[in-house]
Amino acid sequence: MSMNHDLALIAPELTLSFASLALLLLAAWRSDWGRLISLLAVGVLVIAGWSAADLWIAAGDGDSALTVAFGGLLTADGFAQFAKLLVYFAAAISLLIAPTFLEKAGAMRAEYPVLVLLAAVGMGIMVSATDLLTLYVGLELNSLAAYVLASFARTDGRSAEAGLKYFVLGALASGILLYGMSLIYGFTGSTDFHAIGNAMSGEIGIGLLLGLIFVLSGLAFKISAAPFHMWTPDVYEGAPTPVTAFFASAPKVAATALLIRITIEAFGNQIAAWQQIIIVVSLMSIIIGAVGAIGQQNLKRLLAYSSINNVGFMLIGLATGTEQGIAGMLVYLAIYVLMTLGGFICLMQLKGSDGTMKENMSDIAGLSKTRPALAAAFAVFMFSLAGIPPLFGFWGKLVVFNAAVAAGLFPLAVIGIAASVIGAFYYLKVVKTMYFDDGDDDMIVE
Repeated sequence: MSMNHDLALIAPELTLSFASLALLLLAAWRSDWGRLISLLAVGVLVIAGWSAADLWIAAGDGDSALTVAFGGLLTADGFAQFAKLLVYFAAAISLLIAPTFLEKAGAMRAEYPVLVLLAAVGMGIMVSATDLLTLYVGLELNSLAAYVLASFARTDGRSAEAGLKYFVLGALASGILLYGMSLIYGFTGSTDFHAIGNAMSGEIGIGLLLGLIFVLSGLAFKISAAPFHMWTPDVYEGAPTPVTAFFASAPKVAATALLIRITIEAFGNQIAAWQQIIIVVSLMSIIIGAVGAIGQQNLKRLLAYSSINNVGFMLIGLATGTEQGIAGMLVYLAIYVLMTLGGFICLMQLKGSDGTMKENMSDIAGLSKTRPALAAAFAVFMFSLAGIPPLFGFWGKLVVFNAAVAAGLFPLAVIGIAASVIGAFYYLKVVKTMYFDDGDDDMIVE
């Protein structure tokens, strides 16, 4: 294929890359234009999303070979474009809600939207990667921007601590991932997903199996799946709330899409080798996420454990190894992004009469009396995350459980349903606190 064809397939990434450089120069010239630059960055994401939608339509109408770019390093298929649209949507919402919060915290700077755009470039490469090299480049581009975003509130000790923890544990996960990639390359002789899949079509040895385990472990860290979840509550609590909303949505989509692609395309001929791993990780995430959230008094930490819990439910779809399971996983992912962003937007509206932001469970006591509309919205998002019908969250769980039953994983579906009942407890606890506990009436009514 010609270079023009290859460049056309990465139009969203090119748009974001050039725009981020231009906005970085603007930020250096007028550092007080943070809000304007954020709005411009949202416009850039809309343009990138439009390009991704065009590529999605083109991918559905044409030959799949025409979606391959740069000799098989990237692909612009419909799956990648769907994931990009979710990523850009989550990033745009995160940019829209950030300026007001960061300005009140004294942390708003014009570099913030530039970092989000650069992270979006990395996430776009992640979901399009069909080679271990491009996988790692995209993942690290996203991670480097994320480390800075986590510690963006420089005057807040919690934010600095969150950034440091994220960086150290992220470096560890990258090392594990790289080691697994080196083992896979050593035993298959290629870094291309399709070539790896062909090499793994027969019996695999212990070395290749270890490489597979290390790669899955590194990616499990990126989606904050148990037992690689230890960074999530601390980073979610310490990072500024708009950044936490971004972490809980856009990077989660990119890492999940990457996990789907590498397991199906590269390891698809060895489903029996990784299915047991995914099932164990799924169950651990569901149980740890549900049990860990019960005693949380900080709402951001509670939503962090909610994120771990929901990742576990999503992985049930992947564990099936079927098209129905993957489709259910994508439906759940889209619903999860909407519900999580909604929950964090409600959380950002909590502030006292002195303007201080509230994020503890005790702060929302009696919220239904002081701010009934906010309490009602927060309750809807909590009910949806709990999977209570007929809200969206229920249908997300329903499709993955149906896929599990259809694939013969009936015990996994039963355990998942039982664990979802446990998880509903802490969501209902939030609603109970807002509607049935007495507060101090310190919440601003707007």
